[in-house]
Amino acid sequence: MVETIKARDISLYELEEKFGLQLVTEPNFFPEWVSDLGSLNDLEKLSLERVKSNYFNLTKRRSMSEEAVKMVVLSPLLDLADFYQPPFEIETETSTEISDKDENVIIKGNIDVLVIQKQLWVLAIESKSTKFDVMSALPQALAYMLDSPNTKSSTYGLIVNGREFVFIKLLQQEKPKYARSYALSIEKDNELQQVLSILKCIANLLKQN
Repeated sequence: MVETIKARDISLYELEEKFGLQLVTEPNFFPEWVSDLGSLNDLEKLSLERVKSNYFNLTKRRSMSEEAVKMVVLSPLLDLADFYQPPFEIETETSTEISDKDENVIIKGNIDVLVIQKQLWVLAIESKSTKFDVMSALPQALAYMLDSPNTKSSTYGLIVNGREFVFIKLLQQEKPKYARSYALSIEKDNELQQVLSILKCIANLLKQN
């Protein structure tokens, strides 16, 4: 009997058991989020200050919904990283489905934003309580990324809840392996600049593929 699991209900343990997913802690596996990041120009820095100002203003009265996160924080960042320009295309709310090797388990779900040829997956989640902590979406993001047909080169992910950002790198050669950044915060000095620098780095890597 085939077992169907919603992507939002999957756990890291289940991904490890059913798909052989492994966490890599070796820094050299995912250097893109910490090393060789280019500097930002003054216009980009001013644009990020605007994003932060909008975020702080809108969160004074209420927490940000998923749609607000995408509109106020995520969309400006994707624009600044040139993901709305050629050669990139954006698909939204794309259905995905993966199965284990014996095809006894199927994971179904929807992705919030999919950028260019299933090589960069972006999930936006609400930020109204600890229940929606940015790390709570890590298993879901990995489940979507495992569906990528790109098995020869790296696949990247970004989880954002408006306040925090976590980057993921997945490589599916032999057993699937992944690494992640720590949570970068819009409320900490210069970390939003690091987020944009990482996005620009990933964009340049994808252009080369």
